[in-house]
Amino acid sequence: MNIVAITQSRMGSTRLPGKVLKKVNKKTLLDYQLDSLQKSKLLTQVVVATTTESSDDAIVKFCEKRHQAYFRGSENNVLERYYLTAKQYKADVVVRITSDCPVIDVEIVDHVIQQFINHQVDYASNTLERTYPRGMDTEVFSMKALEKAYAGASEQKELEHVTPFIYFRPQLFKLLSIKNDINYSKYRWTVDTDEDFKLIENLIGFLSLQSKEINLHNLLTAMDRHEDWYDINAHIEQKKL
Repeated sequence: MNIVAITQSRMGSTRLPGKVLKKVNKKTLLDYQLDSLQKSKLLTQVVVATTTESSDDAIVKFCEKRHQAYFRGSENNVLERYYLTAKQYKADVVVRITSDCPVIDVEIVDHVIQQFINHQVDYASNTLERTYPRGMDTEVFSMKALEKAYAGASEQKELEHVTPFIYFRPQLFKLLSIKNDINYSKYRWTVDTDEDFKLIENLIGFLSLQSKEINLHNLLTAMDRHEDWYDINAHIEQKKL
C-alpha cells in the first residue's frame, strides 16, 4: 500500500498569520512536524498540501529548500486539495495531518495507521473521541473513502474540514475510534494563537535543553515539571465546525 501523509498548510491563518513558518530555535514549526513524520515506519511519503494563493509562495519556497514534496490547490475547498494531492501522489491510504500540530508524536501516527490496517476499516482516527492531547490529531482513511467524500460532499464544513462527510456517515463508512489508556485531552499542543505558540516554544525549548525527543511521554514530563504552563493557553477555544 502507498500510505501518504498529507499535511495541510497555509500562511493565511485568521488568528495567527504565518504560524507554520514561525521559528523556535531557528527551525520552523513545519520543520518540527515534517522531521517527526519522516521517522515513520509506515508512511511511504509525506506531502505538504498548500494553496495557490500568492501568500503561500513562502511555503513553496520552504518546501523546495528542504526538498519536500508539495501540492498547491484550493484555499477554501480543502477536501478538493486533499483529493487532488492524493491522486497526484497515487495514494492508496491517506493520513490527514494539519500543520498547526508541530509536536505530533510519530509513534501515535503509526499506531493509528496500524489500527486502520489491522481492523480493515474505511476511516480510523484518534479524534472521534478525544483522549490524546490536541496536537496529536491523526486521521487515516482509504482513497476510496476520500473519493466518495469528494464526489458527495456539498456542505461548507465538509469542504473545509475534509473528513466530516466520512465520519458523520457511519452507515456508509466503517469507522474506528482510537483511544488512549489515559485521557490527556485537557492538553492543547496545537498552534492557533500567540498563547499556543508560547506554550509550544516553551516545550520545544525545554526538550532541546534536555536533549530529549519530542514525543508524548517527554511532553507530558515537561508539563508535569512546569504546571503553570498549562494555564498559558487553557482558555483558548478550538474553532467549531
